[in-house]
Amino acid sequence: MRHFLDFEKPVAELESKIEELRKMSEADGINIAEEVSRLTEKVDRQLRATYAKLTAWQKTQVARHPERPKAKDYVAALITDFTPLAGDRAFADDAAVIGGLGRFRGRSVVVLGTEKVTYTESRVAHNFGMARPEGYRKARRLMELAGRFGLPILTFVDTSGAFPGIEAEARGQAEAIARSIEACLEAPVPVVATIIGEGGSGGAIALAAGDAVLMMEHAIYSVISPEGCAAILWKDAAQAPQAAEALKITAEDLKRLKLIDAIIAEPMGGAHREPQAAITAVGDAVAAALAPLTLLDPVTLRMKRREKYLEMGRDALI
Repeated sequence: MRHFLDFEKPVAELESKIEELRKMSEADGINIAEEVSRLTEKVDRQLRATYAKLTAWQKTQVARHPERPKAKDYVAALITDFTPLAGDRAFADDAAVIGGLGRFRGRSVVVLGTEKVTYTESRVAHNFGMARPEGYRKARRLMELAGRFGLPILTFVDTSGAFPGIEAEARGQAEAIARSIEACLEAPVPVVATIIGEGGSGGAIALAAGDAVLMMEHAIYSVISPEGCAAILWKDAAQAPQAAEALKITAEDLKRLKLIDAIIAEPMGGAHREPQAAITAVGDAVAAALAPLTLLDPVTLRMKRREKYLEMGRDALI
């Protein structure tokens, strides 16, 4: 059964009516094609009207939708001959960060992603996409491997943030994140990062400091979650919708602020309604971003990447 968000209630009611009509038709042999067609058109109109005016908080809910394609879905669909690589060679393997070698449209690449998974049992195993230090150290290891063999790096980011537990801090969480960001910035190969759901804090930046940063239309990218911001500023997590607006976390806001490079359009109603179409759109956008980067030598790549990040926020200081 499809999971509907609070603001999708009118759509849910219409689709429920369509399902009831289909069951009646099967039971009684009634021809309901015309009525179903009328209601389907109404669903499409309602979806367009709803998704044309989403607030930042509503986009946050869409970005967190449990049926939204996850990093493993993108890897399975876009990467052929994928060989997963595990472990940080120091402590353990962190399932919140997946990575390995494969081919993207015929080109050998290293691919990384933060993995939330859909089902509760698996989500626990993957720590809900919140990586520990060993996850970021694994990412750094694979990025250095990519540099050694001249392979472009593709990352798919979907995390509420790095794991904040005491044991993670004890094992050097901040240092691991900083080193992963450093590996992104110092990589002598193209780095294309895509925010596919949530891009939360340093846990996201650790895999997203790329030459090209793409963001799905209904994804979010922020220094802190709306709930966390609300708890700090208003001592009330219920103020999250207000915080979401103030944080400027949507793709449109971030493109305007020149913090991302491109927005990837999603199917009407979000990526969770048509996952394969969404994944194909991401593949096309990644290919378009990667093509010109492969023509640059390592020195030029690093120089342009440095200039890109030094330029961020400069207009705000003038």
